[in-house]
Amino acid sequence: MSGHGFHVHGPHDHEMEHAAQHAEKDSFAGMLAVMTAILATIGAIFSYMGGATQANAGLFKNNAAIKKTEASNQWNYYQAKSGKQNLAELALVLVADDRKPAFKDEIERYKKEKADIKTAAEKLEAEATDWDKQSEQQMHVHHRWAQATTALQVAIALAAIALLTRRRWLEYGMFGVAALGVALGGAALMHV
Repeated sequence: MSGHGFHVHGPHDHEMEHAAQHAEKDSFAGMLAVMTAILATIGAIFSYMGGATQANAGLFKNNAAIKKTEASNQWNYYQAKSGKQNLAELALVLVADDRKPAFKDEIERYKKEKADIKTAAEKLEAEATDWDKQSEQQMHVHHRWAQATTALQVAIALAAIALLTRRRWLEYGMFGVAALGVALGGAALMHV
């Protein structure tokens, strides 16, 4: 204990000083932390897109149901006109000859009205079919976004396990699954 600067270092002190002077950044942990943040951000975007396409699919399916109902209404109207036409045709057979021209005119009017109603009903059915197809396409894209999001979530979990276990093969697995997730997101973006 002299005041002349004599100091004895223990082995532990020496190792601590050496570690402090030659400290290396933990590039493995830092890189995995950055990758986790990037994957989480991309995953959030993919999740949003998946929700948006699912909502669109629901809206399109609703539009299809509305058009199907409108088409059904038109077919019911068509049937009502057919019933009236049938009654006019029956009356044509039963009435006196002087009243037959009025019923012939009525039958022709019903035929024309039915043709217009049929055209409208078929147009509405085609629109319903188109909305159904659009809904199916949106659901397909939604499934792609969901697959992409799931792959990125698995990649994030692999990154956490790789960080905890310090296993390089898990890191490579994380990159592989992340690449798969990004590829699936690209497929969703391109509507494949």
